[in-house]
Amino acid sequence: GRWQPLYAEFDGEEAPAEVLQQTEFELNAGEYTVRFGGVAADQGTFEIGPAGLTLRGTAGPNAGRVIPCLHKFIDDTLMVCFGLSGVRPEHYRTVPGGQLYLVTYQRKK
Repeated sequence: GRWQPLYAEFDGEEAPAEVLQQTEFELNAGEYTVRFGGVAADQGTFEIGPAGLTLRGTAGPNAGRVIPCLHKFIDDTLMVCFGLSGVRPEHYRTVPGGQLYLVTYQRKK
């Protein structure tokens, strides 16, 4: 599905609302795309296993990177904590210097 971020923070700092409004995260048939202003900015594959969601970047700034994540669905809301350092997060929170990106998304209709 397609997801619109409602709230995001990186290393304890909240992302600006104007950035969130321009961003979309799509998960479809094992592939992910992040769009900014309607243009694909980051693409790759994903899998959901026992440990959680794992992204593998193939194009854009995360090409060649493996990003382990925590994720949970609550109705039409998806919360993801991306482990940008390559280590799966243990909690749904960020701290300065932790290389964690926490996002709460709402399903786009």
